[in-house]
Amino acid sequence: MSDERDGIFAVMWDCHGLEAVQAVPNPADITFALLRGAEPPTLPALMHWQLRARYNSHRHYEIYIITATPGIGEDEIRSMFEADPQTAADTIRRIGQKYYSDRQGPGRIAIT
Repeated sequence: MSDERDGIFAVMWDCHGLEAVQAVPNPADITFALLRGAEPPTLPALMHWQLRARYNSHRHYEIYIITATPGIGEDEIRSMFEADPQTAADTIRRIGQKYYSDRQGPGRIAIT
């Protein structure tokens, strides 16, 4: 199945760079796979990602859910982070939906 939900991704990064990108499958695809007796698509382990972020707060993790235009996949998002990580993070913050953020703001920096 393919509809407007294709192209939704969970993205996680920290102060050292991108850590995870995973497509969020369409719920209908999961349902139909289960009805056929096939293996359903894997959902991102967002609760595990959030626990990792909370217990490694010194790394300032951010987790966002984004919708990409058709033709954009996990590899393109990884390439974007490899080419220019700051622009990639700023773009995702602008267009994405924040799931978790421990982003360090300038007011929290004691020594610059």
